[in-house]
Amino acid sequence: MNPLKPAYRKFRPQQKKIEELEKNNPRFKRIYTEYETMSDDLWDLENSDISGVPDDFITAMKQQTEYLEVEIEDWLEVKKD
Repeated sequence: MNPLKPAYRKFRPQQKKIEELEKNNPRFKRIYTEYETMSDDLWDLENSDISGVPDDFITAMKQQTEYLEVEIEDWLEVKKD
């Protein structure tokens, strides 16, 4: 991950909990890894000079990333107890 990118900033306060979940839960790890990858790819697309990428594709990536964010938030909420 490029440290200059704002990706995952949303989950930085819960980083310790995320690391624990990644270590103990393969499903969470897969979801979070997919979220990281998609966030990086989306950031790259939105901040590049590539003009051949259809808006529909970027919109679909944003929706998928948002879906993964909600799922990660659900995991973090459940594990707060």
